[in-house]
Amino acid sequence: MWSALAKFILKNRIIVLVGIGLLTCFMVYHARQVRIAYQFTQFLPASDSASIEYEKFRAQFGQDGTVMIAGMQADSLFTNVQEFNDLYDLDRAIKKSNGIKDVLSATSLYKLIKNDSLTKFELRPLLERKPQTKQELDSVRKVINSLPFYDGVYDRKKGTTLIAVTFKDSDINTSGRIAIVDSLKYKLDAFGSKYHTTVHYSGLPFIRTVISRKVMNEMVKSVIIAIVTMAILLLLFFRSPFPVIFPLLVVCVGVAWSVAFIHLFGFEITVLTGIIPPLITVIGVPNCILLLNKYHTEFNKHGNKMQALSTMVEKIGISLFLANVTTAIGFAVFCSTRSQPLVEFGIVSSISVMATYVISLLLIPAIFSFLPPPKVHHLRHLERKQLVNALSWVDKRTQGHRKMIYLITAIVIVVSVYGISQIKAVGYIIDDLPKNDPVYTDMRYFEKNIGGILSFEVKIDARKPNGIFANSGRTLYKMDRFEKLLRQYPIFSRPQSVIEGIKYANQVYHDGEPKYYILPTLSDFQSIAQYFNAAKQKQSLTKAFIDSTKQYTRMDILMADIGSVKMKQELGEIIPRADSIFNYSAADKAWLPDSNRYKVTYTGTCLNYLRSNDFLVTNLIESVVLAIVLISIIMYILFLSARMVIIATLPSFIPLLITLGLMGFFDIHLKPSTILIFSIAFGISSDGTMYFLTKYRQEIKNIKLSISQVVSIVIRETGVSMIYTALILSCGFLVFVFSDFGGTRALGILVSVTLLMAYCSNLVLLPSFMLSMEQRMLRKELGKEPLIELDEENFDDGEESGEEKK
Repeated sequence: MWSALAKFILKNRIIVLVGIGLLTCFMVYHARQVRIAYQFTQFLPASDSASIEYEKFRAQFGQDGTVMIAGMQADSLFTNVQEFNDLYDLDRAIKKSNGIKDVLSATSLYKLIKNDSLTKFELRPLLERKPQTKQELDSVRKVINSLPFYDGVYDRKKGTTLIAVTFKDSDINTSGRIAIVDSLKYKLDAFGSKYHTTVHYSGLPFIRTVISRKVMNEMVKSVIIAIVTMAILLLLFFRSPFPVIFPLLVVCVGVAWSVAFIHLFGFEITVLTGIIPPLITVIGVPNCILLLNKYHTEFNKHGNKMQALSTMVEKIGISLFLANVTTAIGFAVFCSTRSQPLVEFGIVSSISVMATYVISLLLIPAIFSFLPPPKVHHLRHLERKQLVNALSWVDKRTQGHRKMIYLITAIVIVVSVYGISQIKAVGYIIDDLPKNDPVYTDMRYFEKNIGGILSFEVKIDARKPNGIFANSGRTLYKMDRFEKLLRQYPIFSRPQSVIEGIKYANQVYHDGEPKYYILPTLSDFQSIAQYFNAAKQKQSLTKAFIDSTKQYTRMDILMADIGSVKMKQELGEIIPRADSIFNYSAADKAWLPDSNRYKVTYTGTCLNYLRSNDFLVTNLIESVVLAIVLISIIMYILFLSARMVIIATLPSFIPLLITLGLMGFFDIHLKPSTILIFSIAFGISSDGTMYFLTKYRQEIKNIKLSISQVVSIVIRETGVSMIYTALILSCGFLVFVFSDFGGTRALGILVSVTLLMAYCSNLVLLPSFMLSMEQRMLRKELGKEPLIELDEENFDDGEESGEEKK
């Protein structure tokens, strides 16, 4: 089969090049159509209970996460008339901007007026015009300070002010949001610059916009850095321009295809799919190195270029196929997680890996068949003394010092297990951003000043229409007790609900006295209800917090990003206490019957994140196990030996333990972005195991050689390419350290370290296992016919055969 494929490629090389060229043009067209995802990546499946509750909440109360917040220190806002008026003009200008639904600031507040003649409340702007004098401005300040309802919009103690900008639902998840956010930031920054104050930004529209822009910039930057790194390494290995230029051309074609696959499958560029192009750059280069090594080795033997290229395809094609299959499995297992973003990542990355393999196998022989044959000095990389000496050292250690190897391995495993015991499974919503990133520092600013910006929503079901106001407003008084409970926790901002509106109405009903900013007495409650019912703005005053049936109401709370562990602890304490507030009757000293019990539902950004974190940790651990099982099955199909499966798995599994141990020692938290690396690393590191064992299987059939001799041959013949591949992959993944996302940096560092250890393990520990096995048993098991028939030379790395060496 592989001989026929080699002949077909070389005989029809022009057709192959033209065909790949046309397909690449098609792929480039689709790659240019790919879109960036403009909403937060939702890792929870739609069938999850948390997702279902969240969607129900949005259906009842509308789209959440539409408010962008700007905050600044404004000590002179109510002493400098010009500054206040400039903010007044800025407020109106923003409100007139495209995509903006509403603006709330200290200059655009509304006041509730008690109209006794008509027995109703009226909602009017607090400012009918800009203040002209300092006395007028001082009067405005006094009015705002007398209204606890607006605490936080302007904090007279801290001297801070907030501007809340609400986006239209139609623009919040589109590319137009970027232009809107940029325009807002430009205007607000200009105001801050004029009055020498720093403007801080947060809110989901702003954070999503920043992350969307970073994702695209990251993808382009990482691909460029990866290509430059690969070019330098290829030049160091081959010392010739052609083996640098054309492998990089092959990789670029693979990158274009990978981006096109994103569009062809109807996906968008997210934080996950955005790392696929640089991954393909790194993973694709070793394919070319192995092919070119074999080409140079064969040409060095007989000087026939076309024969060398044909042998290259015949001997390396299947070994590369199997190696790329194990790599693709490391990505494909994410399709089992039921998380849509991970499924998309698994589909595109695994297909891209195999597509890049096909591109390499077709283009390398076709292109190099037109190029001049390599010269003598281009082949010197095959006989580097440093590599020969290093492999000889490895051979001696595995032949004569296996006990020491096992002892060191055992010590490392014990130390790693202790490190694993120190790992903390904790995640933060924005911990993938650097601590000095403006998004991160601004979020901490808002947590300090208003309690946080993460949405924590509470939905209360009174179990019957008009239940919110039934029984003399009993539900409202329970909600007030719940609000007082939340105020005991500094991680929450002041809750926003219909309660605050009723307290404000009670204050207005009592002629604006701040001390009446409390829930009214039962007698006053009826009177205030009459004023509300007569108000024209009644619906606008309550629709954000109460549904049309008055059975459901919401409490909108902002929460600090305190991490998944502490968040779970705090909620585990709050929820039972809330249940006792709503469903325990102090008068009857008994719980309410089930038919009368309030149903309190908790949802919002922070709850979804908490659930997503637990969901992903569990599913990604399962994906690692699945990758190990699938690759083990492939090993068993190849060798029909359970013993060989164990031997093949351990050298790639032990580095995973070491990496986990390092995470514990260096306080790298276990979270979705770090667990992601293990199935990927295991899939790629199994390539080295595959190279070594298949060559070992070929040589062990020669009964004239002892196991010791066979191991020595295999170390020397597969070692060169394994060292090259280890260096390429480790350095390639290190390009991710330049990422602005902590998760991507962790992926680069941890995968790089894991792969380096895995290839060392395959060169030292794997042959030690071989030498420690009983010779007769090993010959008996390896003498079985495999389910997949392999050529005797299919896995020859590019050196002489064992018989020639002997």
